[in-house]
Amino acid sequence: MKIFFDNVNFNSNSGPNGFGKKLFNCLEEKGYQVFDTPMRAISPDIQLSFIASNFKLAPIVQRLDGIYFNSDQDFNSLNEPIEKTYQVSSSVIFQSEFNKLLTEKFFGVKEKSFVIHNGTCLEDIENIEPLVSNDLERFENIWTCASSWRPHKRLSENIRYFSEHSSENDCLIVAGANPDCKLDHDRVFYAGVLDWKTLISLYKASKYFIHLAWLDHCPNVVVDARASGCHIICSSAGGTKEIAGKNSTIIDEDDWDFAPVRLYNPPIMDFSKKTYTEDESDIDIKNTTNRYLEAFTECLT
Repeated sequence: MKIFFDNVNFNSNSGPNGFGKKLFNCLEEKGYQVFDTPMRAISPDIQLSFIASNFKLAPIVQRLDGIYFNSDQDFNSLNEPIEKTYQVSSSVIFQSEFNKLLTEKFFGVKEKSFVIHNGTCLEDIENIEPLVSNDLERFENIWTCASSWRPHKRLSENIRYFSEHSSENDCLIVAGANPDCKLDHDRVFYAGVLDWKTLISLYKASKYFIHLAWLDHCPNVVVDARASGCHIICSSAGGTKEIAGKNSTIIDEDDWDFAPVRLYNPPIMDFSKKTYTEDESDIDIKNTTNRYLEAFTECLT
């Protein structure tokens, strides 16, 4: 089977592109012919289009990581190229059940669709050593959060949760670009943008990973942090809880009806509303890749 990866930039560290690179590498290791540029993709059997596509070389399997629903934006126009690809695709892969329900509410039900959670490279993570830092040695527990920060990622709530639930011997490391809540706090540190290996090293040194984003879909940072051994703390609103892992801490929030909403004006959380998930999802990229292959095969039948 020859597979063309459409609309992927392997030089980018964003969630979809980072996952795409892992999937591409795993397929290549399994002996499949994979291409990431149209010039190299000669008569592919499958076109795996990430989010949207402007052309068609083969039956399209659309891989969706979310759609626009922020009522402060022109979400209909932003969704237009995504929906066009959705309608012409042979099948669709959703990152999460949440993502599937949301998309079907906006675009309608697709006859062939699959929910396949993101995976990560467990063997690579196992071979990375935990971060060692003189500045962190005085702390008993390290908490971490990471994102490309925007209001709905709720960095301020991450910090508030840490402040209310940590001991005086704990610290919080905030990784990622454009943090929108910067405090002068002797136990909160801002690391900026880190490469994937350094992030994993940080996760492996951390006990907790906080991701209180509102209406997130299937964040790769949570998959990587969980694979690195972190206890995940996340919101019930969205798809993050689906990949947080068994015994992770879930902060319960009101159900959402999938109507357009002011995404960048998220609600304040009530941390006393807390449950612990019993679900155990598979986050091994090898198994994720096998599920993608099953979806490709079914697309061709």
